[in-house]
Amino acid sequence: MNTLNEIERAYFLGIGGIGMSALARYFKSAGKLVAGYDRNPTQLTAALQEEGITVHYHDSPAEIPEAFNSPEGTLVVYTPAIPNDLKEMAFLKERHHKLYKRSEILGMLSVEKKTIAVAGTHGKTTVSTMVAFLLMHTAAGCNAFLGGISKNLNSNLIYNPNSNWMVAEADEFDRSFLKLHPYAAVITAIDPDHLDIYGNVDEMHRSFDLFASQISENGMLIMKKGIPLNMRSIKANILTYSLQDDTDFHARNIRLQEYQSCFDLVGPGFTITDISLKHPGMLNVENAVAATGIASILGVEYDIIRRTMVNFTGIRRRFDFQVMKENIVYIDDYGHHPKEIEATISSIRDLYPGRKLTGVFQPHLYSRTRDFADGFAESLGLLDELILLDIYPAREQPIPGISSEIILNKVTISNKMLCRDEQLINELAKRNIDVLLTIGAGDIDRFVEPIKKLYT
Repeated sequence: MNTLNEIERAYFLGIGGIGMSALARYFKSAGKLVAGYDRNPTQLTAALQEEGITVHYHDSPAEIPEAFNSPEGTLVVYTPAIPNDLKEMAFLKERHHKLYKRSEILGMLSVEKKTIAVAGTHGKTTVSTMVAFLLMHTAAGCNAFLGGISKNLNSNLIYNPNSNWMVAEADEFDRSFLKLHPYAAVITAIDPDHLDIYGNVDEMHRSFDLFASQISENGMLIMKKGIPLNMRSIKANILTYSLQDDTDFHARNIRLQEYQSCFDLVGPGFTITDISLKHPGMLNVENAVAATGIASILGVEYDIIRRTMVNFTGIRRRFDFQVMKENIVYIDDYGHHPKEIEATISSIRDLYPGRKLTGVFQPHLYSRTRDFADGFAESLGLLDELILLDIYPAREQPIPGISSEIILNKVTISNKMLCRDEQLINELAKRNIDVLLTIGAGDIDRFVEPIKKLYT
């Protein structure tokens, strides 16, 4: 396969992943035949099936549609999260298919467009979705591959074959973002993470340095103030952003309300007044500073920024309000890193000072729990009450001695407990909940609807 234009069919191993599903939707939108395998049915795989994509849930070569057996005209994409002993992978290799990582295909697509890549250990999904939402409201339009489901679009893909712009979430896991050579980029944070991949923090920082060095010489990097990058390796123009510090882009005149936020964006030589967000909290204001900052530099008109941001309804599982009543508030969030959790809890405290905050946390990965137990304990200690679920293993096998209990033992608040998944709803039902936060990157989202039923 010399170019992606040559393919007629695309088959995905791990099609239910957020990045994989965006690629599957892209090829379906481009008129290709698309199918795939995933381990479990989810709301996302059900949506793919409704869109005409064939999905099955048993690792069986016999279930691969016959049209995909021939390597000629067939693209096979896999996610690093699938096990190496997958039967379907072995079968496709035996049939002489060349298998591509998701990041390789995203890299190929990005070469064909003027790409804006948003990287960072947290914040990248919100910022990239905001940037894409802004660009799609311009005459130029955009394509976008997002790391979450946009509520405005009910999708993680924007497909516009007539646009030369592309927004991509640049994932640091498995060094995937090094396949991208963007025109412009945003880096939101490089807090330690994925040490199972990188081994140590220095190696992780080197990967971010390399990513930043791959930005076009004529392009730009907008980075959060204080990020420790090797500036000498960066060819692009560098601008900084922060919430309220004296940086190239920052917010002024911030007004927080329960159901919205409003601020003025201060940029190099200009101010855009009264940018309103339907999503409250200082964390969302900071993300909006990054997104509106790069949009303004890319030439999005100030009036479009103002008119568009007020209609941005957010991303599923990112500071996602599920119940908003006078006597109870319920927020669901994808946070799975100590710094993310700290920022989310702090934003909730700003909105609801003096109210009791109960958090339900599902740790994600044994290795992350082992590496950041102290950080999790510190951030979760900002709650009034903590309910800890079992670790969601994702791609990992258990690590001896590592469980949610090691976090529990380090958390300093007294009102804390371990809870089995099947006991969670009953445990919440007997509590006097004021403000509730569910948080985690595993399958904790399957509790969202049952929890909503408790309070609506």
